Amino acid sequence: MKRPPAIGRTVDRGLAPFRGRRAAGLLPQTRRGGPMLWVIAIMVMLTVVAAAGALALSNMVSVARADVSGSATLQIVEPDPQQRAAQAEAAQGVLAADRAVAGFRAVSEEEIAELLEPWLGTGENSEAVPLPAIIDVEMRSGVQNADYERLETALQEVAPDARIDAQSEWLAPVLSALSALKWMAFALIALLASVSAAAVWLASRNALGGNRATVEIVHLLGGSDDQIARIFQRSILIDAAVGGLLGFVAGILIISSLAAQFAALQSGMVAGGSLSAIDWLSIALVPLFAVGIAVYTARMTVLSSLRKSL
Repeated sequence: MKRPPAIGRTVDRGLAPFRGRRAAGLLPQTRRGGPMLWVIAIMVMLTVVAAAGALALSNMVSVARADVSGSATLQIVEPDPQQRAAQAEAAQGVLAADRAVAGFRAVSEEEIAELLEPWLGTGENSEAVPLPAIIDVEMRSGVQNADYERLETALQEVAPDARIDAQSEWLAPVLSALSALKWMAFALIALLASVSAAAVWLASRNALGGNRATVEIVHLLGGSDDQIARIFQRSILIDAAVGGLLGFVAGILIISSLAAQFAALQSGMVAGGSLSAIDWLSIALVPLFAVGIAVYTARMTVLSSLRKSL
């Protein structure tokens, strides 16, 4: 008995979603371990290293600025030991009476000689060079340039060879250079994210173009654009997840190696660049962001291409 047309159309509409899901399954899955996986792995590795470098530089600059804020160095360069000692004692009297000075400490000649040992050596060579008198000065919070000028004028009256330098001034070029490197690292992270999205976009368009005939058949059998996009989306999700994990592990290994080499320098400024728990959490989110960018880019690329061409 022949089925009435109206009933036939109703049954077809009821079975269309079922046929659509089955039809979408006709699309071939992309090959696992292809170039996309390794592209994402390399991008994640570079992003992890760049993120760790940017965060370490940010911490280093913050700690260094906090340490030198309000710190100053008083030097008395006088060849005659007796005059140098007399001027140092008079300068300490001025520092003790000044309201802008929170505290000070006279650096011993042994400490100065130890600091200069890499350049002057030991023994007669170091003794032949007159060492300056150095006093570490801690200024109160909120001091201005006018306070330094007033203090230096007062010191010049009792110690003509005295010169006071704010540590923040001579360290400012170094901190500026470190800040520039930090922002360059953040810019590199943004560039790597853009390159990753572009690579996924190109791979998705190539995969869609290579399966155009199958996609047309899937459409004729009732498959929707969303169902087709999910096939490509699922494929890139697997590649991005595996590549993100590999890149993250490789990046952590590189960070650990670099951290061990910098720790061997035994520098106080370098020690200030250690990563905190929040920093490590931010770095751990890098592969997750990479997967999210890859999946979203693949989905939007396929849907946009299908709407334009089919």
